[in-house]
Amino acid sequence: MDYRRRVLKLQEMMKEGGAVGALIAPGSNFYYLTGINPLGSLERLFLLVIPAEEEPAIIAPKLYENELSEWELGRVFLWRDGENPYMLFGKILTESFPEKGKVLVDDNMPVGILLKAEFLENYELGTLNSLLSKLRIIKSGEEIKLLKRAAEIVDKVFYALIDEKIEGRSERELAAWIEYLIKSLGADGVSFEPIVASGPNGANPHHRPTDRKILRGDVVVLDYGARYGGYCSDITRTVVVGEPSEEVKKVYETVKEAQERAFQAVREGIAAGDVDMAARETMTKAGYGEYFTHRTGHGLGLEVHEEPYISPDASTLLREGMVFTIEPGIYLPGKFGIRIEDDVLVKRMGIRLTKAERELMRI
Repeated sequence: MDYRRRVLKLQEMMKEGGAVGALIAPGSNFYYLTGINPLGSLERLFLLVIPAEEEPAIIAPKLYENELSEWELGRVFLWRDGENPYMLFGKILTESFPEKGKVLVDDNMPVGILLKAEFLENYELGTLNSLLSKLRIIKSGEEIKLLKRAAEIVDKVFYALIDEKIEGRSERELAAWIEYLIKSLGADGVSFEPIVASGPNGANPHHRPTDRKILRGDVVVLDYGARYGGYCSDITRTVVVGEPSEEVKKVYETVKEAQERAFQAVREGIAAGDVDMAARETMTKAGYGEYFTHRTGHGLGLEVHEEPYISPDASTLLREGMVFTIEPGIYLPGKFGIRIEDDVLVKRMGIRLTKAERELMRI
């Protein structure tokens, strides 16, 4: 990854917007700009400081010295336990930033850092993510390769699932097994906690797995993702244990049609909201509009939820290199839920990154 280009582009954008610098805590933005993903910095001050005009700097606990030894984009300032890192932080700002101006702050910055950094009261603070998302929303060829690999892993997990007997297993057990499969297939880990929602639990889109046993006749929603090279995939499949009822078949076909219509709407220049509308109109026409209770999709990258959001009010125009999910669902309280989800790349027209069959599986 060309981290230097990313930093230079951010500095250019900051200058255009009148900002004098940015402060970034460990997380996806930090990783995007440095390639460094520190583990467990916890309460210790660990910060990326990017002036608009000067080279960037990292302030970090000395225990991360080895991990930072190969970082070549700027200076590294280390502090030991027992020292006051905020004195170091203030010194770096004095040397690198003008005396006042706008400083952009990572949206995920712990508030404790801002409260302890009293010298920041001389600056106007603004949000960083709205600016940085303009860089992150378009994926490079290297990023797309990692996203494709993450998608391939979740496909393989699905094929493994449909080869197994899940009747009698608990939701919690199946979720743990999904996580094991994801890691065993070479992923860094899961991109979010797997969702296994059986029977009436499927009517809760973000159901947390329980000890409920999966029974014959259950509709089971499986929602999980892999993280590979830092990049996320996200897949949802709905299966039936045994034979589906006529109602289940009808709902499933409606969801499948809604997803396909949304997929066919994907092209460069269309508003994200129009993709959402393609799915939503299909649901409404079939009489299930009130049971489609969330947006049609969300962007994928270093985070499992990021720009662009495929929602009714989204005005973002789709461009080549954007990656997002299309995941319409119908949730019938007390009965079941059905959702189908694929990862989509905008490249002239949408290309599905996930390849697993999108059919109602009877297992």
